[in-house]
Order: sequence, then structure tokens, then C-alpha cells
Amino acid sequence: MTVATDPVLARYAEAARRVDAGDACDGCSSGDGPFGAGNYDDLAGLPDAAVRVSLGCGNPIAVADLQPGDTVLDLGSGGGIDVLLSARRVGPTGFAYGLDATVEMLELARLNAAEAGATNVEFLHGSIEQVPLGDAAVDAVISNCVIVLSGDKDATFGEIARVLRPGGRVGISDIVRAGPDDGTPTGVSCGAGAITPAAYEDALRHAGLGHAQVTLTAAIGAGLSNAIVRAAKPSVEIRQMHVEDWPAVRDIYEAGIATGNATFETEPPTWEHWHASHLTGHRLVATLDDVVVGWAALSAVSDRCFYAGVAEDSVYIHPDHRGGGIGTDLLDALVAGAERDGYWTIQTGIFPENAASIATHERGGFRVVGRRERIGQLAGVWRDTLFLERRSTRL
Repeated sequence: MTVATDPVLARYAEAARRVDAGDACDGCSSGDGPFGAGNYDDLAGLPDAAVRVSLGCGNPIAVADLQPGDTVLDLGSGGGIDVLLSARRVGPTGFAYGLDATVEMLELARLNAAEAGATNVEFLHGSIEQVPLGDAAVDAVISNCVIVLSGDKDATFGEIARVLRPGGRVGISDIVRAGPDDGTPTGVSCGAGAITPAAYEDALRHAGLGHAQVTLTAAIGAGLSNAIVRAAKPSVEIRQMHVEDWPAVRDIYEAGIATGNATFETEPPTWEHWHASHLTGHRLVATLDDVVVGWAALSAVSDRCFYAGVAEDSVYIHPDHRGGGIGTDLLDALVAGAERDGYWTIQTGIFPENAASIATHERGGFRVVGRRERIGQLAGVWRDTLFLERRSTRL
């Protein structure tokens, strides 16, 4: 299995054997700290062994906001505490899968499920980089202090995106690299694979997951921190733009022009002009029930060779669908495609009055570099723009 190195698998197997024999289990931590069953509010009715073998660093069930009827997958389910709590939350019309690479943990989890009388659960043997479920199989993916152990996080996030249904949610508790290692003792032996919050969010976006957000919770020491991680699979379909989409794209562009805060343009261009000025392969549309509800595209900032990896983005959403996260989904997909093709900087200019677009870009990893005062006139009025850019963390 590639979910963890052999010593890690051996350690978790030993933890399962100790708990099954009635001994204590310290899990990832060798002392007191923000780990284990203390992260949960209500453990009533759970088998004692499931509680004692809890090795997590948070409560991903709360992060994922599970609802009755949901199907949920727990990556690295261990003794089954999060699976059993998820099964309780989703109810008899829902279902909870647990996936683990350690045979001993799976055996313990199945015993715990039987003791709890949980019938809407199933525990699977496998790695988190190759999930043994079909495409679009679950509504939510959770994980508790396990992604940090993965030797191939891109593969893991790709599998999360694959098994999630459109609109599906990600709720992860994990360890991240929040700062440099100052040598402070932590008692943590599973933080070597921790990545930064920015790298975590970028990897989720690269896999096609939107609304990626990493929030630090409890500092561990040595630059490590517990964190909660949220993301979602776009609920709309995002695909490459075709020439047949142009009438809808033009109408959405025209609606943006009408706001007076989207562009200096006063009327939409012809297809020929738009086609010539935007990069092939980086033109996306978002569709809902096969109707185009938004678009995004990149254009080159210069034809000089040393600017080959710099592009400018445009994102427009139909007036009836603004505020629903479609702009975030489009921008995340646009960024992911740009990074795959070697673009190291994406920039954009936004009117300061366009707060929604600024917020969307900042959520997508853009930062405001500066303000360009009186950069151009629109309807006879001098306007400022904010200059934002996003530098790749992967290139």
C-alpha cells in the first residue's frame, strides 16, 4: 500500500492490536495534545475500543456538514470512530464507507461496527491513492489526520474528486506546515509529510475541487499545526468552450458590461476578435442543465518570449446565477489548467467597486499588488483599477 510508509502501517497495526487487547493507545501523539477522542462532543453509545483507538487531530464530521441521506467516505478510517459517527449523522437512508490500508484496523473497525449495531456501514481495504469505489459514488469525503501520511497527495486529491458527486463536499482534519521548523518538541511522529496551507489549497484546485480553504486550528510546535480543510466538487459542469457557445458567452459578457463595473469595454466584441485575443485551450464555460451560465478565459499579456508564462484572466457569470459560487468554480478550473500548461503568473485588473470579483480572486489565491489610479475612462469618467496577481506555488 502507498497510503503510508511501512513503519507507519506497522505502528497503526500495533495500535489496533493493543486496543483489541484492552491496552491504551497514544496514537500519533506521545503525550497530551490536540489529538484523539477529545475532539468530539458526543461519543455516547460508541464502543470503547473505537474511542480508545481514535488517532485523529480533529472532527471532520462537523467540517463536512453531513446531512441525512448522504453517502460518506472516510479515508484512513482506522478503528471506525468517524465512520460510526457519520453513519449516525446520515441516518438509515444514508451510508458510510471506511477505507484503510491496515488489516488490523479494519478487523477492529468491523468489530466496533457490529458492537454498535451499525448496519449502514462498510469497511474497505485499500489505499487512499486508489479508492476502490466507482466515479461519483459519494456525497462527502472526510479524513482525520491521514492525508498528511500520503506519499502522493496529488493522486489522493484526484481520487477524492473522482468519487465525489457534483456538489459533493470535502471535510478534512489534518496536520499542515504552518511555519519553519524551530526544533520545538511536538510529540508528533506523523508530521513529516505536512505541506503548507497554500500548497494544500493549490493541490485541491489542481484536482478540480473548488472553494478550497485551509484554516489553522491548534499549533502543535516545530512549525506544524492542526487544520480543518474544506473544498467542494463543482455542482455545475465546467468544460472547454466551443464556438457554438459564443452567443451565450456574448450575452453574458454584455450583461457584465451593463453593470458598469466589469470592464472598460462598452459593447461585446465579435467572435473573430474575441477568438484572436484569447488563448486556445484556456476557455471554459459553466453549464447548468446544458445551459451556459458563466465563462472564463485567459489572454496573453505580451508576445515577448519571457512573458510566455504570464496570462490575464476574465470571469463572467450570468446575472441570474451570480453569488452561487460558479465564479469560484470557473476560476479554480482556469487556474488548474494554466498550471498544467506551465503558466506561473495569472493577473487581472478589477474595478475597486467590483467587490464580488475581488473576493472571488482573493479566495483563489490572488493578491492585490497595487492600485492603478485614473487608468482609463468609462462613459467619460476616470476610473481606477486594482491590479491582482496569482503566482503559482507548483512551478
